[in-house]
Amino acid sequence: MTALMALALEEARAAAARGEIPVGAVIADPATGEIVACAGNGPVGAHDPTAHAEIVAMRLAAEKLGNYRLTDLTLVVTLEPCAMCAGAISLARIGRLVFGASDPKGGAVIHGGRFFEQPTCHWRPAVEGGVLAEESAQLLRGFFKARR
Repeated sequence: MTALMALALEEARAAAARGEIPVGAVIADPATGEIVACAGNGPVGAHDPTAHAEIVAMRLAAEKLGNYRLTDLTLVVTLEPCAMCAGAISLARIGRLVFGASDPKGGAVIHGGRFFEQPTCHWRPAVEGGVLAEESAQLLRGFFKARR
């Protein structure tokens, strides 16, 4: 997972260079090792509040595969997903979610509403947090520190 998270961190750095909050995501097929999609945050540039890295990566993967269901794929993202992204992850039937830094303020996987633990959640991916968490967190802290 570390190699995939390193790719997600590259996407996060590219997002930061575009003035976006540095979050990156990678979707991979664990059966083949294929990288299906990569994306960084894009709400500012796309003028789209839903253009979080996870959402953009899932859109790209669904388009590439010709199917909105991304069952058995792994989504690797540098920051714990928010409620919107957690909902989309469930709807896309992502098989495994791996994230870097936890997000006590906006996260919805291990913080906040704990989306996947709710009885109304119909699809729950396997979840692993903390992969390259400090590197992910430092990238975010540095981004926001530079803007204060």
